[in-house]
Amino acid sequence: MNSTMYRAIILQFGAALITAIGAGAIVGTRGLVSVGLAALACILPNLFFAVRLTMVTNRPDASFAANFFIGEFLKIAATIGFLAIAVKGYPEMHWPSLLIGFAIVLHAGFIAFWKKP
Repeated sequence: MNSTMYRAIILQFGAALITAIGAGAIVGTRGLVSVGLAALACILPNLFFAVRLTMVTNRPDASFAANFFIGEFLKIAATIGFLAIAVKGYPEMHWPSLLIGFAIVLHAGFIAFWKKP
């Protein structure tokens, strides 16, 4: 499962790169930065979550289910926090680019679960 999680993060990064380039070509720098911030708000919490689950998997005394739900809660909270920081810290935000970029990056990870390695 962990290799699939890391593959999902790589796919999210690829989708973010393509979407940011597209937004940059259509909207300009504002679009590129907006997609980049949305991608960071999505990818970083997922990466931390994957690392946390990898560490828990290697510990025999840890409850995987409890750590999964705690990690998922922290991931969602971190995503909301990163988005709030991005909106506050970048006043020139292009909202359509942010929302479209966030949706594309968030859903790109599901492609990794379609095919087994």
